[in-house]
Amino acid sequence: MITVDDEETKAMGSLDGLELGTFGIYTFDFEHQPAARVRASVRELEEQGWGAVWFPEVAGREALTLAGYLLAGTERLHVVNGIAQIWSRQARWTHGAAALLADAYPGRHVLGLGFGGRPRPGVKPLAAMAAYLDELDALESSPDSPAPKAPIRRILAAYGPKMLELARDRAAGAQTYHVNVAHTAQARQALGPDAFLAVEHAVLFEYDPVTARAIAREHLHPYLTTPYNIAKFRRLGYTEEDIADGGSDRLVDDLVFWGDLEGIVERLRGHVAAGADHVAVQVIGIRPGESAVPHWRRLGEALLP
Repeated sequence: MITVDDEETKAMGSLDGLELGTFGIYTFDFEHQPAARVRASVRELEEQGWGAVWFPEVAGREALTLAGYLLAGTERLHVVNGIAQIWSRQARWTHGAAALLADAYPGRHVLGLGFGGRPRPGVKPLAAMAAYLDELDALESSPDSPAPKAPIRRILAAYGPKMLELARDRAAGAQTYHVNVAHTAQARQALGPDAFLAVEHAVLFEYDPVTARAIAREHLHPYLTTPYNIAKFRRLGYTEEDIADGGSDRLVDDLVFWGDLEGIVERLRGHVAAGADHVAVQVIGIRPGESAVPHWRRLGEALLP
């Protein structure tokens, strides 16, 4: 079994006193699975020893309601919104829900916020996020707001230097999604040594290069065909040729780690070496009707102390 040095594990994965561990699981599965299966899956994650589970907000279940359901079904697992879209609810409802979760499950919920969703002409993501945080701060300092047992921890989805600076100054840190290891090093520099940095990365247990890249391209297609994601990939240093026609082998191999367990684990550790506190691993390539749980178990045996 591949092991993690105990001292390294203690140093990584900390979010303002919360120990998420160096590695966690990121999944879209809870967006569409029946509730009973969601509960069974998240309990299995906890039993396997994972410290944190991350999930997005897409077109399925409301993010903070789902966070509450996952927290209620587990005892120790940290649940992270990765991310809750600021357009899905007004700041007062976000604050009210997050305060309730902090009170009911002290130290186990992390509120990840992001611009997300479809582009909004004339709306600048940085300004919109700053204004939303202003509202949250005002609500938190209001004497009429409930006082939870534990503080509300929040992080921001951030890629560019200005949003990373906002995450450093107005939140506990940042989460990145579909980035390469070089960006993790850049993000750490922008955040400084103390802010929390979590990195999502997709992995695929497939040995054949042609098959692996075909599956990876299918996964990446929505991100390679939307303007704001394309802009992000350009900032990461990829050319128009890299982005076109489903993505070059270089881009695909950087954004989806595929192959055997040893190789995938080694590449995931590259993010930690580059400055990530926590890496949220997203397993892709799961066939309809199959479960990611066995793959989570394999990863856990390799990555968890």
